[in-house]
Amino acid sequence: MLKKILDTDDSFMQLVLRLMLALVFFPHGAQKVFGWFGGNGFSATMGFFVGKGTPAFLAFLAIMAESVGVLALFAGLFTRFAALGIAVNMVICAAGAHVQNGFFMNWMGTQKGEGFEYHILAVTISLALMLSGGGRWSLDRLLSQRYLR
Repeated sequence: MLKKILDTDDSFMQLVLRLMLALVFFPHGAQKVFGWFGGNGFSATMGFFVGKGTPAFLAFLAIMAESVGVLALFAGLFTRFAALGIAVNMVICAAGAHVQNGFFMNWMGTQKGEGFEYHILAVTISLALMLSGGGRWSLDRLLSQRYLR
């Protein structure tokens, strides 16, 4: 089972997808955990999610997916799980807060909120990583080659 979770090839493309997804999501996680980049920090973010009706455990998992999960994604450690966390977050976020705003992002500030096109891209990149693993220079690949062959 662990072999299937860690197994990946030496794909440069998986490396690029993994690093770019981590780079894009790192500031979001840092906002939620540390209050960096104009965020509110952990307690306030938990309070926001719980105040909106999200169970505390699920709110915690969402925050961890965008923080600890992103660090794991960057390192390529348990890439499939880290990507799954991002994908689930994006599906829930799109369905709960963005679908009603339509497809497009709000580049010109002419609509009430942001659409869901960004979420589709994040879910698609996550899906590619879930299917193929972390690729080149991932800890998954190193562990798989060293201990599970």
